[in-house]
Amino acid sequence: MDNFTFYSPTYFAFGRGMEMQAGHYVKRFGGSKVLIHYGGGSAVRSGLIDRVKKSLEQEGLSYVTLGGVKPNPRSGLVYEGIELCRKEGVDFILAVGGGSTIDSSKAIAVGTPYEGDFWDFYAGKAQAQKSLPVGSVLTIAAAGSEGSDGSVITNENGMYKRPYGCELMRPVFAIMNPELTMSLPPYQTASGCTDIMAHVLERYFTNTKRVEITDQLCEGVLRTIIKELPKVLENPNDYEARANIMWAGTLAHNDVCGVGREQDWASHNLEHELSALYDCAHGAGLAVMFPAWMTYVMHHDVARFAQYAVRVWGCEMNFQNPEETAKEGIARTKAFFHSVGMPTSFAELGAKEEDIPKLLDTLQIDGRTEGFFVKLGRKECEEVYRLACC
Repeated sequence: MDNFTFYSPTYFAFGRGMEMQAGHYVKRFGGSKVLIHYGGGSAVRSGLIDRVKKSLEQEGLSYVTLGGVKPNPRSGLVYEGIELCRKEGVDFILAVGGGSTIDSSKAIAVGTPYEGDFWDFYAGKAQAQKSLPVGSVLTIAAAGSEGSDGSVITNENGMYKRPYGCELMRPVFAIMNPELTMSLPPYQTASGCTDIMAHVLERYFTNTKRVEITDQLCEGVLRTIIKELPKVLENPNDYEARANIMWAGTLAHNDVCGVGREQDWASHNLEHELSALYDCAHGAGLAVMFPAWMTYVMHHDVARFAQYAVRVWGCEMNFQNPEETAKEGIARTKAFFHSVGMPTSFAELGAKEEDIPKLLDTLQIDGRTEGFFVKLGRKECEEVYRLACC
């Protein structure tokens, strides 16, 4: 196990009706003038935004609102949010929604006190030194942004995505009511769960040796999603299954499963260009990219892939030919994604093989590599994309 530091200060309030405590937690963490940041009309139509407003009013807190967050959150709305926060003297941002809303809120939070362009952080030109505090009311189990230190934004000047992370961006609290996820369409639920699995797999496939404790944690989260996702697709109102999935999403990305081990993240970065270009759901893109990446890198460490197949999918170990076990684990992964309604190829996603050069250009891979389990240059990334076409 590698040396590590781990700091996860987010306060989690989990369970039925917890959104009515939003005002209490904003006040507890020092907010007085709040930006309520949210996505589409569902949060309004469901009455969630009104319940959040009421909870703020009960605590004597003032607020302004900014809706319109889209999947693959856009830079334009971040700029609008920064301007609004400065104009209104906002000192706390409350994200009501899923990962896209929380990511957008984080970008606004670090951009508001910064004198330059917030994109400097995402372009690697600057590091945030100050941030407004961010809290969240989570409405989808997926990105894990409610407990992570990261954010991903799409730059509308070129339509490409970039991540940025720092400890200042970790939310001070997260309100998590599994009931708020019950109205999600099946595709969105499955896409979120695919994202959860991908967050774990980015950590699981590592070159670090003898990391048994985090191996077991990763495997447990993966098995939970495999068990619970079909239940909620059959019965969307299964509270306990929703609750297990929601907490799994947090554990998958607050890094408790990733400490002390080298992590990869090539599949996520390759997918970012898909969702930026085609505006597809992030989880759907990962369902396409991850099996392709696994197929390409499997021979780097057949034993780890065989372990994954046996421990996660219950495959029988072929001691005479471990490669067959490893391949079966990849096949089971792809079949599971397909069984829950996810695309598993470019064609099913709506992506085009002829766009691969454009994807590589926006990835800006020339002169550098992606990933750590196996470092991928432009040629290798192209081969992974082509495998994803099959």
